[in-house]
Amino acid sequence: MRVELNVPESVREPRMWVKHQPVLAMALRTGSIEIGLRRSEMRRFTYDTGEMSLIPRHLEKWFRNEDLHGLCIAMSDAALTAASAGTSGEVELRKVDNLVDARLGALVESINAERIAGFPSGRLFLDSVEQALAVALVNGYAVRHRCVQTHRGGLGCARVRRIKEFVDAKMEDELTLCEMAQSVELSTAHFSRMFRKSTGESPHHFVLRHRVERAKEMLRAAEARVLDVAVACGFKTQQHFARVFRRMCGVSPTEYRQEFLEH
Repeated sequence: MRVELNVPESVREPRMWVKHQPVLAMALRTGSIEIGLRRSEMRRFTYDTGEMSLIPRHLEKWFRNEDLHGLCIAMSDAALTAASAGTSGEVELRKVDNLVDARLGALVESINAERIAGFPSGRLFLDSVEQALAVALVNGYAVRHRCVQTHRGGLGCARVRRIKEFVDAKMEDELTLCEMAQSVELSTAHFSRMFRKSTGESPHHFVLRHRVERAKEMLRAAEARVLDVAVACGFKTQQHFARVFRRMCGVSPTEYRQEFLEH
């Protein structure tokens, strides 16, 4: 669990906010914040004191904070997994704005009081509160566990994890359906059918999505050329990479990098 204090900023230009863990944020006093997928499409949200926002993992949004004081708590995968009875895979939480929940609010306020005091109770106190937060979030706001469907006739969680590791390791190579099936010791036909049943997407789309996610990580570094990113992520040409990236992200790789690096 990471605890961060967010305060109003003097800079009026929006900045990119990237969070890869689920975040629970509470307004410490009434205020508003502008958030949007793009700088040109930002929406203002107003929060009263004590109101919260539950933000799912892998958030990439523009924000501008002019008058909102808030406490942000990034939840660890370990705590969420433990709270979901040890189910393997990421726990997916719903996005909720202007959340009012007495139990969650009391736990966040105890963390804020500990922060103001300088964290005198140590790591054990924070770990205990995080576990209580995780239980409340999983019980009240979990969408599903990412591997729930795999126990209903699809691939098991272990096999899905092995496929993801295989795709990550072979990111630069031209993957084949046969190779993916062999990585989990299944026939090609059975693998294709079970994979879609488990994940809700085809193996091809799964690989493209992971390649684009890797590309986004690389594009956030100014020194990597777009062509080098395309090659490193398994795209044969820069044109194909740009076409797939725009289809999935709504902007070109260059536009994505410029928006991220400029702010």
